[in-house]
Amino acid sequence: MSYVIAITGGIGSGKTTVADAFHKNHNIDLVDADIIAREVVEPNSVGLNQIIDHFGKSILLDNGQLNRTELRQRIFSNPHEKKWTNDVLHPLIREEMQRQLSLATSDYVLLVVPLLVENQLQYLANRVLVVDVLEQTQINRTVSRDRVNQEQVKAILASQASRAERLAIADDIIKNDHNIRDLDNEISLLHNKYLLLSNNG
Repeated sequence: MSYVIAITGGIGSGKTTVADAFHKNHNIDLVDADIIAREVVEPNSVGLNQIIDHFGKSILLDNGQLNRTELRQRIFSNPHEKKWTNDVLHPLIREEMQRQLSLATSDYVLLVVPLLVENQLQYLANRVLVVDVLEQTQINRTVSRDRVNQEQVKAILASQASRAERLAIADDIIKNDHNIRDLDNEISLLHNKYLLLSNNG
């Protein structure tokens, strides 16, 4: 299996931008937990079938897809239902992440996991790269991108790991408050570092 770099960061930190730059500029394979989380609840999947058995067909949209908004509302204020849903989906997501990591062919592979700290998934990686920004930057970017108000973004931030908690597990840090040229330079330096580590590993 390839050398694995887990990349994480809070909402609005720019982790997707960073991961995409590794992929586009350096041809590095990506395994994205958010994409996998959607795949494991596609129609006729084991995950979606279990959710339907538990919550009923009212949890579906008219086209047979999972109604994510409805599921979020069901579990948001009900810790028991949230735990049940996580207990069903998290093992499926982890299994698929490990399957995709085993298929990677680049010198190293980036595992993109927004909730790496929260779900304690550091063990899946050789190193952890944290994309770090100021909290106000996170708020401004998310308000602009998702067209939500600041209170909603602050509630999301409160539910995620803190900057300090993420930085505490970081092997490498990208400060993503500056311009795209600086970012590309940082990514190129890390790419060369990861090539050395992966070839020596």
